[in-house]
Amino acid sequence: MEKLLRVKVHPDSRENRLQDKGPAAYEVWVKAAAERGQANASVLSLLAARLGIEAKRLRIIKGATAPSKIVAVLGA
Repeated sequence: MEKLLRVKVHPDSRENRLQDKGPAAYEVWVKAAAERGQANASVLSLLAARLGIEAKRLRIIKGATAPSKIVAVLGA
């Protein structure tokens, strides 16, 4: 069973921060650029820290190249 999260990403931001938008929704600002997966890696790291899990348990299943993403929490 996996839990799905809706995530809105703002790359190239001044700071790394994460804001709760609902029970399974987040808005994330990351300093990393949206190139070569840098922003996605930062997003997964911030989400993992917030959820108290390892980043390897998170997978982007939709929107890898878009600002709106669906992220699966594996084993949730």
